Amino acid sequence: MLGRRHYRIKVYQSLYSWFMGAETRPEIAEKNLFQSIDKIYELYYLQISLFLEVIHFYGIRQEEAKRKFLPTEEDLNPNYKFLDNLVVRQIMDNKNVQSQIQHYKISWTEEQEMVQKIFKKIRSSKEIKEYLSSAGSTYQQDQEIVYKIMKKFVARSPELQFYCDERSIYWTDDFHSVSMLVLKTIRMLSETFSDDTPFPTLFLNNPDEDSPEEDKKFIRELFRKTINQSEDYGKLIEAKTRNWELERIALTDILLLKMALTELIYFPSIPVKVTLNEYIEISKLFSTQKSKLFINGVLDKLVEELKGAGEIKKTGRGLMT
Repeated sequence: MLGRRHYRIKVYQSLYSWFMGAETRPEIAEKNLFQSIDKIYELYYLQISLFLEVIHFYGIRQEEAKRKFLPTEEDLNPNYKFLDNLVVRQIMDNKNVQSQIQHYKISWTEEQEMVQKIFKKIRSSKEIKEYLSSAGSTYQQDQEIVYKIMKKFVARSPELQFYCDERSIYWTDDFHSVSMLVLKTIRMLSETFSDDTPFPTLFLNNPDEDSPEEDKKFIRELFRKTINQSEDYGKLIEAKTRNWELERIALTDILLLKMALTELIYFPSIPVKVTLNEYIEISKLFSTQKSKLFINGVLDKLVEELKGAGEIKKTGRGLMT
């Protein structure tokens, strides 16, 4: 489910913490790294469960309306179309979703005010009004309204984002990325999706590799080897930055260069061009405006030297580019 860039970012954040002295035991630092990734999975199910809680509240409100002292015709004959939405039912009845919600002990009992706020926004939205007033619906139409509601009222909910920021330090940077994963999941659902069909897993097996643990291996090796080879990498980088004092170069840039070197040397199935592009893109998120040019320039020199020394050995057609 998660892409390699997200893994690289998580490794980078853990390495930054390591080199800043937050943890001196590598095994604990590595454990914290995987815990931070698992928290992404928890956040994923947190967002889904909030959507389901709002749907549940929606149903309760419709039943309560029937018991008003002076119910309207609409109260007595509520429109159950959204509650019976095929995609809503698929998510709500899925055994894997329910087991994960229980696993993470997710509960909205103490957050009913937020649930009600989101419900009111959905109920008064033009999207839901148009959907409810339309005659019938196809699976694709049911999927589209769920996607729109999730995107507009859950993924962009300031109340939910504040709640997540307060609850876990891991979620501050991951909220929007996880929202995109949830939306991607909704798009991936189909009419054949059953109650027993598992939702996408956190780690995706690389189709070019045999091991289903390939993503975990990538994360672990990138983290460990960058730490273990840090001193040697520092010397390589220093040799290519003679006009710079190494201690004055941003730590973010040094870390990204060291991670890139790990990939170039120890991951033969990752093309050189992919590694270069990835770390330049990550530098745009975490470093200075000039960092991408600096990192690109240093890596170009290092790649040329390492290729000449036979240190970069890529397997597969075209992987040296």
